[in-house]
Amino acid sequence: MESQNKSVVVSWIIPSAILTIVVIITVFSFSMKSNADASESVSRNLIKSVQGYGDDFLDELKTLENAAAPIRALMEREAQWDDIEDVDIAEILASCTDAYKVIVCDDAGHGVDQYNTEASIENEEYFQSIRGSDGVTYIYTEDGGVDGTSVYPVVVVAERVSTESGKKYLLLFYPMDRFSSLMSKSDFGSSSFLTVVDSDGYVMGSAGAKNSKLIKDGNLLETIQPGNAEAARTIRNRLDNGVRGTTSVTVDGESCMLVYAPLGINRWEIVLGVSQTYVDRQISLQWQNAKSMLIYLVIAILVFLGLVAIINIISKIRTNNKKKELENKADTDLLTGLTNKLATERKIKEFMAQNPNSQSMMFMVDVDNFKKINDTMGHAFGDEVLRSLGQQIGALFRATDIIGRIGGDEFMIFLKGVNDKEAVRKEAKKVEHFFNNFQAGEYVKYAATASIGAAVFPHEGADFETLYKAADQGVYKAKKRGKNQLAFYRDEWMEEGKPSVEEQETE
Repeated sequence: MESQNKSVVVSWIIPSAILTIVVIITVFSFSMKSNADASESVSRNLIKSVQGYGDDFLDELKTLENAAAPIRALMEREAQWDDIEDVDIAEILASCTDAYKVIVCDDAGHGVDQYNTEASIENEEYFQSIRGSDGVTYIYTEDGGVDGTSVYPVVVVAERVSTESGKKYLLLFYPMDRFSSLMSKSDFGSSSFLTVVDSDGYVMGSAGAKNSKLIKDGNLLETIQPGNAEAARTIRNRLDNGVRGTTSVTVDGESCMLVYAPLGINRWEIVLGVSQTYVDRQISLQWQNAKSMLIYLVIAILVFLGLVAIINIISKIRTNNKKKELENKADTDLLTGLTNKLATERKIKEFMAQNPNSQSMMFMVDVDNFKKINDTMGHAFGDEVLRSLGQQIGALFRATDIIGRIGGDEFMIFLKGVNDKEAVRKEAKKVEHFFNNFQAGEYVKYAATASIGAAVFPHEGADFETLYKAADQGVYKAKKRGKNQLAFYRDEWMEEGKPSVEEQETE
């Protein structure tokens, strides 16, 4: 019958398990793919947005370049332009562009701005870079402003002019403060930011949340490096190769996704920082329908698995109960109802392993003259003595203590958590008093006595074998002293003035 039950269970559990595994794998695969597709879609949209911002920024720079280009052409073709003052050219360019400052200078770096203020820029690094390159140049620098005292991050748009009288340069200063207007209508939340960085991650200008921890120190890569080494390496490689992409980072608890795209000039990149919460919300919205379907499917699977689990739990409970019943029978001494020798030893060893420093007591009980009882009163009465002894001594102690019959007329008592010397003496006297008053037999009362040995764990034995030998030595002492008494392995335990355990260990 049991074999048939097993066969029935196996016949439906195996297909159900296979079906469940297939469904779970399918759901997981679909979920991962849907989430990956949603993540990719959100990333594409963010990259498209950041490229749009980059195009807007480049358009503003191109506007300055487009304004300067016809004037450069006229200056190179028309000789009369040599008679026009440089300050007038600067005024024209300033009036028709958003440049906050325009400088017209010669090849030596001497010139004027639109306010007719002399400009000597021959020692400026940006001017040296302009002189060393061809065509239209875009240079990032920090300018002193029109008053010479303020510091403005700017991009210098430079046009070279070759005239009969020599080289000239038209320098239009684009203020990076205008960059902040690019995110005036952002849908990415108040914590998002936009920045332009060079290939080393230096922040040239920013818009949006300028107090963001990622850009406040002026270098994006150096800021994210300590806690995001792999992400920083990925971003740096992509910046070096002019590759667009997205990378998630966390700096001081601020989690965001960095979206970057090359501007196409000077290896500059435009970077959008968007809160990871915003990104996750967009991903969630992207696959909302798929998620709903998955939820219904998962609920159905969970209900099915729940039913299987309930059936399995009920089956296990029954099995465990039967197993426990069999184990109890295997551990029980049939005559006395106490644990047998093997179970007693096993349980004591388990306690010692789990509680190596918990002071406890072991008593070895050897019934005196038991052979004589069997010979004079019969084996049946001898069994009655042992049965009565097992019942009465089992009721004397706590359910957590370990009491077992380990031989024909030998018993072992292990008392847990006997924490001080007073408790040791008290328990010893309890055992001794029990045998002073023990009687067996229903019709004929027989006062059986016992020789009892006692040892204290872990002081007289930190393992079962050592403690057992110590308690057995106590039995030997009790027998040698005339039987019907209790003896400790160390007699000091029963002395009133016995030193503390700590003092014993010191000695």
